[in-house]
Amino acid sequence: MCAMDNAYALVIGIADYRHVNRLPPTVLQDARDIHDLLADPQRCGYPPGNVQLLLDGAATQAAMRQALVSLAARSDLDSTVFFYISSHGGHVESGPCAGEYLLPADTVYTSAESVAQTAISGAEFTEALRAIPARKVVVVFDCCHAGGIGQPKDAAVPEIKALPESYYDALKAGRGRAILASSRSSEYSWVLPGAPNSLFTHHLLAGLRGGIPSDDGLVRIFDLFEYLQPHVTGDQLNQHPIFKAELEENFPVALYLGGQKGVVPRDEEGFRYDAYVSYVEREPDAAWVWETLLPRLEEAGLRVAVSGDVEEPGVARVVNVERGIRQARRTVIVLSEAYLADSMADFENVLAQTMGIQEGTYRLLPVKIAPLDEDRVPTRLSMLTALDLIHPRRAEREFERLVHALRGPLPHKLNDLCIP
Repeated sequence: MCAMDNAYALVIGIADYRHVNRLPPTVLQDARDIHDLLADPQRCGYPPGNVQLLLDGAATQAAMRQALVSLAARSDLDSTVFFYISSHGGHVESGPCAGEYLLPADTVYTSAESVAQTAISGAEFTEALRAIPARKVVVVFDCCHAGGIGQPKDAAVPEIKALPESYYDALKAGRGRAILASSRSSEYSWVLPGAPNSLFTHHLLAGLRGGIPSDDGLVRIFDLFEYLQPHVTGDQLNQHPIFKAELEENFPVALYLGGQKGVVPRDEEGFRYDAYVSYVEREPDAAWVWETLLPRLEEAGLRVAVSGDVEEPGVARVVNVERGIRQARRTVIVLSEAYLADSMADFENVLAQTMGIQEGTYRLLPVKIAPLDEDRVPTRLSMLTALDLIHPRRAEREFERLVHALRGPLPHKLNDLCIP
């Protein structure tokens, strides 16, 4: 049986709301493109009859409820279930109707009570997901948009704010649940000028169309986020996708190019990346990585993976870190005072160094981007030769040395120099 024969999807896009602010037509294009891609036998490989699309007026509260019931009825323990929604989502902070809501096309916002009666509450949606027996469930939200849902005339009615990140924790409860959201609650889900899709969905589509390499003919859930996060944040520094999960395996989400195998680009040493960049998602470190380091490495033709920027350490971050470091020949650590004080950064460089010790190789390649209190640098790092990219006159030569080191073979003897 084809890997996706037992896969089901519900795709929802709502722009033309009846009683709240409308969203841009991009929302509908996002949903159409996701639907078509999932049902394409040469791409994701879901049986077309198993992929349901609800757009605008068809995405009422009653229709969404029925579609969720249908997902539960048609799927089984071995199914893959993909739920995608691009629409308004919101959070009522106080009062008897406090909580999270997905807003169908016929949602009425004249009071908190009207929202509770006409929307899909967080509790209801959580129960609908728990009713789905499948142990491979992906829920994708592209729901935080700049327009907002508007304000009713009555100033006493509470404002509906963006879905909080804590909401996704409840949704991921249960075996085999993965939640992807386009941005943090404090951020917008961006649409770049002239783009046919939102930024998040653009990269989601690009990954599922073949941008995520595969050696077994499948696109898997960790690979999906590993691809999405750096691409979205690289294009818009103020948008950070969220990943929450309770998983026991890196399960397949879709076919890779209809099931093509053996297409992961690896070098003769078996590495997928030339470098894994370990840094702290704080300014000025983040700006330097995205605006200076990555462009230089990519211009040199190097394959680069970037450490995740999920704020809370958890399954997604740790798994992605381990996989990224293991699949990269070298780990470039961007040294600064902020880096030395960050626990996750410490985990990343300890992991890379431990792998190197086990293999008898040098995995770590440190670069300095700011003056350091040398007494705070751990001995295991201070013993390594570091490139000094602090001084402008010296930086150009040091960048050349960095590129040369990343292009070269992994040093294998313990008496080799870290930097050629």
